[in-house]
Amino acid sequence: MMNTIRVNHQIALEKIADSDAEEIFLLISSFREKLRTWLPFVDYTKSPEDTGNYIRSLNNSGSRDLVFTARFMGQAVGLIGYKDIDNINKKLEIGYWLAPPFEGKGIVTTSLEMMIDAAFDKLQMNRVQIRCGVGNTRSRNIPRRLHFSFEGIERQGEFLNGRFIDLEVYGLLKKEWIVLRK
Repeated sequence: MMNTIRVNHQIALEKIADSDAEEIFLLISSFREKLRTWLPFVDYTKSPEDTGNYIRSLNNSGSRDLVFTARFMGQAVGLIGYKDIDNINKKLEIGYWLAPPFEGKGIVTTSLEMMIDAAFDKLQMNRVQIRCGVGNTRSRNIPRRLHFSFEGIERQGEFLNGRFIDLEVYGLLKKEWIVLRK
């Protein structure tokens, strides 16, 4: 499986490791109020041990997720990963978050181009999906920029801050990506 994706001279995606727990927790903790606006896990991440437990859950043999620490000039700036990898149906979801000071630098968009390539070529997927909260304009712009098709609204698809929110669903097929990359 992939351990490192070198995106460019500034950005690298490294498979998340136990040694990342403290750094990721501090990143979440430093931007907790902003991050919790759209990320349900933030309120459940109260200690480095919580982050460590999450990382260990990813590394067990039954996990269907492959998560990377996004690094910008060597510094951890967020997480980007494949979620719910379904090898039978050849599909997966991509999820991502960045610390606010690193948003708007093209880190996620550029990284996702590489991850989409890898999903279709290395993992042999046929479909990649991205879901984001209705109203999360910054996150929504990423699949749009990458030519994903808006497929609809997943009603009350996520429990966030004590209430259910709707999610926008975007999808991209391998045959569409091949045409876009020519």
